[in-house]
Amino acid sequence: MSRLQVVSGKGGTGKTTVAAALALALATEGKRALLVEVEGRQGIAQLFETEALPYEERKIAVAPGGGEVYALAIDPELALLDYLQMFYKLGGAGRALKKLGAIDFATTIAPGLRDVLLTGKACEAVRRKERDGRFTYDYVVMDAPPTGRITRFLNVNDEVAGLAKIGPIHNQAQAVMRVLKSPETAVHLVTLLEEMPVQETADGIAELRAARLPVGRIIVNMVRPTVLDSADLEFMAAASRPAVARALSSAGLGGARRGGGAERLVQPLLGQAEEYAERHTLEQEQRAVLREAGLPLHELPLLAEGMDLAGLYELATELRQQGIS
Repeated sequence: MSRLQVVSGKGGTGKTTVAAALALALATEGKRALLVEVEGRQGIAQLFETEALPYEERKIAVAPGGGEVYALAIDPELALLDYLQMFYKLGGAGRALKKLGAIDFATTIAPGLRDVLLTGKACEAVRRKERDGRFTYDYVVMDAPPTGRITRFLNVNDEVAGLAKIGPIHNQAQAVMRVLKSPETAVHLVTLLEEMPVQETADGIAELRAARLPVGRIIVNMVRPTVLDSADLEFMAAASRPAVARALSSAGLGGARRGGGAERLVQPLLGQAEEYAERHTLEQEQRAVLREAGLPLHELPLLAEGMDLAGLYELATELRQQGIS
């Protein structure tokens, strides 16, 4: 597995949930993972039922087998202060610039710089080592921007071309791209088995490949359970109303009322079967579209009781069982 795992997806597909579950899955058996948030939504804190994440790496969970998950919410302004201190030793002058609003101004008028700072912080965590030479984190998982913006976000070298041809910013962008375009990185896309998310996923894969960014896996989220298989659907499509009514009566459904009872259950039952058949067909079509990308395809179940911390661990277990570890 690549050490930098970038998770993107169309809004509403649950990419933050998948990123969190992935971090838990990768941290099992004594590993250490850093879960990074770059959009300032504090979605990670909500999932792990903890207070808002500060601009520091904080342990938020213990994975099965004793591994650890740390989390970091990257603040572009504070990251720029770190950057200015690192290269220019501004110290108190940097803090004064923040108070004057100069830091916010810089990251607003130069979005390319903002992305360099966000991706740069994650890449620094990937490269960081302890005194004994071991990597500080075995894996860094980034909850990245949505699919429509992911290629531009990661392709920071192009973004800063208009800002700096030489100098520290240019060098930083080059260092970031060496990580992002290497085998150390994999960009995973989260989708649903619906037409719009699947199409956006296909478009995102094409854009990432065109930019020579390493695409990893497709993760289909919130997959509803299979109720009827193909044989069941064929039977329901061919079954006559009287036959279904007789079967219901034989099973003791519908009561003893003549003419009412079982016959009144037939139409809603067949209607539900028809709706299920339509959805089943659509989902199979979308799976076929996703398979055309030629990438590993994983599916995570829709949790009937909603998403909570226990559900997050359940999804992490599912990812490990599917070979993501």
